[in-house]
Amino acid sequence: MKKFYHTYFIPLILIFLLFLFTVFSILIHNRDLGSDLTALERIKRTGFLRLITDNSIHTYYYYNGQPAGFEYELALAFADFLHVDLDVVAPGWNNMFAALEQGKGDFIASGLVITREGIEKVNFSIPYMTIQQHVIHHQQDSSPEKIEDLAFLTLHVNRGTPYHHRLNEIKASGIPLNYILYQNMPAEELIRMVHDREIKYTIAANTIALMSQRYYPDIRIGIPIREKESLAWAVSKNDPDMLEQVNKFFLHAVQTGLMKRITDKYFSNIYNSDPFDLKKFHQRIETRLPEYKALIHKEAEKYGLDWKLMAAIVYQESQFDPEAVSLNNVKGLMQVTLTTAEEMGLSNMLNPTESIKAGIRYFDKMIKKFEHIDDDHEKIPFALASYNIGYGHVSDAVRIAEEMGLDSGKWINLKKTLPLLSKPSYYTRVRNGYARGWESVHYAERILTYYDILKQKEMD
Repeated sequence: MKKFYHTYFIPLILIFLLFLFTVFSILIHNRDLGSDLTALERIKRTGFLRLITDNSIHTYYYYNGQPAGFEYELALAFADFLHVDLDVVAPGWNNMFAALEQGKGDFIASGLVITREGIEKVNFSIPYMTIQQHVIHHQQDSSPEKIEDLAFLTLHVNRGTPYHHRLNEIKASGIPLNYILYQNMPAEELIRMVHDREIKYTIAANTIALMSQRYYPDIRIGIPIREKESLAWAVSKNDPDMLEQVNKFFLHAVQTGLMKRITDKYFSNIYNSDPFDLKKFHQRIETRLPEYKALIHKEAEKYGLDWKLMAAIVYQESQFDPEAVSLNNVKGLMQVTLTTAEEMGLSNMLNPTESIKAGIRYFDKMIKKFEHIDDDHEKIPFALASYNIGYGHVSDAVRIAEEMGLDSGKWINLKKTLPLLSKPSYYTRVRNGYARGWESVHYAERILTYYDILKQKEMD
């Protein structure tokens, strides 16, 4: 009996005591993280900042298993500012305010317009961007010329959005409107429906419309229906400390150039897109790209490169035409120069396989020259410009950026210094001399646009 007592009973008591201690610890922990804590206090104790947002191309989405999006990346920088990690809650547009009120997240970042209705529910941060609402229609449908013309249209918008509120205002002013409301329907999905002729008209912010035009080139951006509006983040009315931290972060982001870098990453090239060029690109990735897709994918994989980026380069160079010849008599799918062809062992520039192999190998060589840049996204335009104009000229632009006190590892700064290589006061004092640097900036930006389109198509 004594043996049994020592063998079984005492260990059971110890296990029971350990169980009681664990339960007690959990109860204490939950009390410490209870509803009496402010969001900021909870964030510091848990080490997590919770973003409430919506799934869309301008806020938060996944590509190759990795989260991306303008609002997401800005929120990630905010989490870094607070020295914590970021969690994401995406309950759908129409549920975001309820999620904040219920304590499911710490702030909303989802392209929110500062509105009178919103001010009654939440505290808005200082603005970080301005947008303007426009009518969106198909190129084959006529656009209204003035707001009064909206009376003759049927408009489709998501319920509870600034677009819905604006249509209510117009209707209250005496203009009879006919509009259909949706629940948790992203603006870009309504734009897709316009593009595919499922509906005729919707309303969207100019930034969303311009981004969407990359993927839906038959849409057109019509008249604005109100003055410019400010975007901001939203926090609970009961948490002024959180609002203070958000505002401090935005001031920090502006002062350090962080805001401009993230904004440029997602929006800098949306204003230069030609809808006719984009339509041609969409057509040719259906009719011409399939012939070379497998080869591009295979060669890109050898070097750990994204095949979609390589395909974007091929299109920019030749529009997937293996017999393309440039004004400088450079030939083939990837327009490899004679010097580069010799360096890469390319004997027949018009042979599609050889051209793709040599071009991708050369791009890999260029991107490796920028391994000192930590941000993989930043490396890409540097390598693209080098592929186009030569690494020597890009190095000269980097040196000029350093002399000007700019961060030479940021594409936003190379966009300023590359065009200077055409000015005598600059090209006469650099190693590689004159270059049409502005062309390389446009070259890289166009490829990034094509790359973005291919990514969104998820052509895997």
